[in-house]
Amino acid sequence: MSTPAPSTPAVVHRKRRNAEAALIALALVIVIFAFCAVGLGTRGEIPPFVGGLAALVTLIAVATHVVVRFVAPYADPVLVPLVVALNGLGIAMLYRLDLAGVGRVGGGSQEFAGKQMIWTGVGLAAFVAVLLVVRDHRKLQRYTYTFGLAALVLLVLPLLPVIGKTINGARIWVGVGPLSLQPGEFAKICLAIFFAGYLVVKRDALALAGRRILGVDLPRGRDLGPILVGWLASLGILVFQRDLGSSLLFFGLFVVMLYVATERPGWLVVGTLLFVGGAAFAATTISHVQSRIDAWLHPFPVTAGSDQLVQGLFGMAWGGLLGRGLGQGSPYLTPFSYSDFIFASMGEELGLAGAMAILLMYGLLVERGLRIALLCRDGFGKLLATGLAVSIALQVFVVVGGVTRVIPLTGLTTPFMSYGGSSILANWMIVALLLRISDQSRRPPPETAPVQFDDSTQVVKL
Repeated sequence: MSTPAPSTPAVVHRKRRNAEAALIALALVIVIFAFCAVGLGTRGEIPPFVGGLAALVTLIAVATHVVVRFVAPYADPVLVPLVVALNGLGIAMLYRLDLAGVGRVGGGSQEFAGKQMIWTGVGLAAFVAVLLVVRDHRKLQRYTYTFGLAALVLLVLPLLPVIGKTINGARIWVGVGPLSLQPGEFAKICLAIFFAGYLVVKRDALALAGRRILGVDLPRGRDLGPILVGWLASLGILVFQRDLGSSLLFFGLFVVMLYVATERPGWLVVGTLLFVGGAAFAATTISHVQSRIDAWLHPFPVTAGSDQLVQGLFGMAWGGLLGRGLGQGSPYLTPFSYSDFIFASMGEELGLAGAMAILLMYGLLVERGLRIALLCRDGFGKLLATGLAVSIALQVFVVVGGVTRVIPLTGLTTPFMSYGGSSILANWMIVALLLRISDQSRRPPPETAPVQFDDSTQVVKL
């Protein structure tokens, strides 16, 4: 006689693809109703292209869902519906601004909604490509320093004399012919992979405690090199590219990932001190930062530096609790209402309730990313998922905080909603990486043959 050895039951996650399909359908209903509301609010009729739009977005959403169902069947079922809703609401607001003639101010003829839909299609193609190419996120760790070098190259590209462009005071753009890209959006992905690969190897040394001050174990002096390099790099971005938002994003991303890797609060203390020192230096020596801080502290009387901030605040105040209604406000009066201030445009027409709903969707997006990090079985995947989720959280905080006057304006885009191809493309790639990590974490372990015990086996009791 032979009996199988007892085994510990493993937790098997369900695929939940049907739940994802139902949530995507709900997101599509919200987006289509938003387009109908814009048409009714501006022209008193439903736009004639709504039927074709509904068929197109449904086809794209179904294709995306089918790819996830077959390529990453155990992935998180909530991420894609959240992104579809945010992306679609952003396009609906851009269409509303197109009807108001925002793109034609100054003699232009730009149609934001149409171009954003094209970039969304490109972003979805990149999303599928990442899922198909990256079949195991752990293989990315082999290219840790390659991604670090790629991030450095992407950050330096806007400083080159021929292709670098300065727009609205910040030199963060690269132009090749009619095409313009913001390399910093892709640099944050490369930096997250580099930080995850570096910290998963060095975290034991970085976790060692030095002096204990006021109950906090500070890191050893010899281990301060990485955070000093990150601090100097962020200051370099601030000084040479005049980009306050990216500087805050990259340094904050590194400090948070360093804390998660080592579980040492001392790194947060050191990071906060370095941030305060860098902020004081920038506020006293860099004119671009000085003007942003002056507009933040003293928006009245309205000047050229504070006009968009004041208009955005007035618009959100006019929106009140429930908003003016899509198509019935005046978001076009706010400069850059289609990019930096699209959240203010949403707040004016959807009110405080709509703005809180949008923030709740972003909160759920970040929460699902952190949940993926908790479920991940390997250290590299945990840090990478944490970094990608934190990058979205920091970007939303910096953008919304600047629009609502919690912090100075920085110039970053609102993920998935603001007009811009670079942002859409990079953020869809982030979602693809999170889904890949989630699929690897939730997938059941491979089955193994049970061990057979023969009757002649002798058991020795100690």
